Amino acid sequence: MQTVLEKLTFLEGPRWRGGRVWVSDFYTHRVLSANEDGSDLRVEAAVPAQPSGTGVLPDGRLLIVSMRDQRILRREQDGTLVTHADLSPLATGVLNDMAVDPQGRCWVGCFGFDLMNGAPMESAVLIRVDPDGSAVVVADEMFFPNGSVCDGRTLVVAESFGERLTAFDVGGDGALSNRRDWARFGDPPTSRDISEVLPSLAVVADGIAEPDAEGAIWVADADHHRALRVREGGEIAAELATPDGLNTYAVALGGADGRTLFLACAPSFLEHERAHTRDAVLLATRVEVPVGSAPA
Repeated sequence: MQTVLEKLTFLEGPRWRGGRVWVSDFYTHRVLSANEDGSDLRVEAAVPAQPSGTGVLPDGRLLIVSMRDQRILRREQDGTLVTHADLSPLATGVLNDMAVDPQGRCWVGCFGFDLMNGAPMESAVLIRVDPDGSAVVVADEMFFPNGSVCDGRTLVVAESFGERLTAFDVGGDGALSNRRDWARFGDPPTSRDISEVLPSLAVVADGIAEPDAEGAIWVADADHHRALRVREGGEIAAELATPDGLNTYAVALGGADGRTLFLACAPSFLEHERAHTRDAVLLATRVEVPVGSAPA
């Protein structure tokens, strides 16, 4: 593996677009982009309430999850940030990761409970934000909806504490139907104590990458020092171990030829351990199967 970016706090939502890798750094409150090798590092936006997932509208304007004030921000052509959608009336807990589909619709998850302070685990909702900024809850009873991908027809969401990737069919109007397991790794937990839940999970599916050319999805396994290449149905086609002491919290597939896997890694996810340290890194390695299509 090669180090692309280093000396950061906690990285989330890596994506490859416009010939650059984009990533959010939680506790320096910045959205960053860089060349594939980490050169020409740019600060794309400053988000005081903590950035997470990003995406772009069909006209190229950047969208950013602002976690703690439960908003989606939009970067205008002149670089200013404005509120694209206020999700505080709908969100259950702080906002999490996001996918933006080719139609410009955002699919946004929530924590559902106070993870950082060890509150009892609760289910969360998934929210759709339309291009005009209107928003609606489209799914509930999700166990920490996290990384997601959507091509406009199928939405796949990682449920970090649900032992699964969940898929939906997406209608022309954005309605979801045919909820199903895209991949199941084990049974959902019965305990609400997160200190008991985490050690019991076979896979803690966090961030996920755009499907590759064979339809498989790379999944960051946030508690087992690895990333997994998963086929629909749950077969683990490949396992990639991360360096000692680092967990993988998000992944992206891209690069000039689509065969670079980017991995957002850190020693842990807890805010009190990450906020004042600078040991999170963005790594990269080469894989055999390229990304299937350019992300939105």
